[in-house]
Amino acid sequence: MAPTEGDVIPDVEAPLCDGETFRSTALSDALGPRGGVLVCTGFAFSAIAQNWWTRLVAAGWAEFDDVSVLGVSRDGPYAQNEFLRWLGSPDLQFVADVDGVVSDVLELRTSRDGMANVSTPWRAAFVLDSDRRVQYAFVADDWISPLPRDEIEAAIDSLS
Repeated sequence: MAPTEGDVIPDVEAPLCDGETFRSTALSDALGPRGGVLVCTGFAFSAIAQNWWTRLVAAGWAEFDDVSVLGVSRDGPYAQNEFLRWLGSPDLQFVADVDGVVSDVLELRTSRDGMANVSTPWRAAFVLDSDRRVQYAFVADDWISPLPRDEIEAAIDSLS
C-alpha cells in the first residue's frame, strides 16, 4: 500500500537529474531544509507528464522556499535531463527511477494494459517534511486526472 500521512519514506537512493548532470543521491540529501514534494509521473515526455509539469512550472512550483520539487519517472537520466531542459525550469530535479526502485518503495508500480513487460508508477504526489515523513499523500485512481494542486500547496505551506 502506498505511503499515507505520518509514514516515513525509506531513504532510497537513485540517480538525481538537474537538467545537465546526474548523480546517485539519497532522498534525504535531495530534500530541501523544509522537505520536498515527490511527483510521480509515468515517463518523461508522455502527454500526462508534459501536461502536469508545464502546469506546475507555470504555478511557480520551482520557486518554493527551502522545499525541493522532485519528479519521479521511469526514464533514464539522459531523458530526464532533456525533459528538464525542455521545461526550462532549472530549479526542478528528477529522479531517474529506471529500475523502479523508488516506485517499489512507494508501492506505486503497476503493470499497464497494452504495454507488455512494462510497469509504471501510479500518478502520485507526496509532500514530505525534512525527516521524510509524509505530510500529504495523493495517489490517482486513474491515469489522467490532474494533481490536487491546492491541497498539495497547502501541505507545502504548512511545512516548518
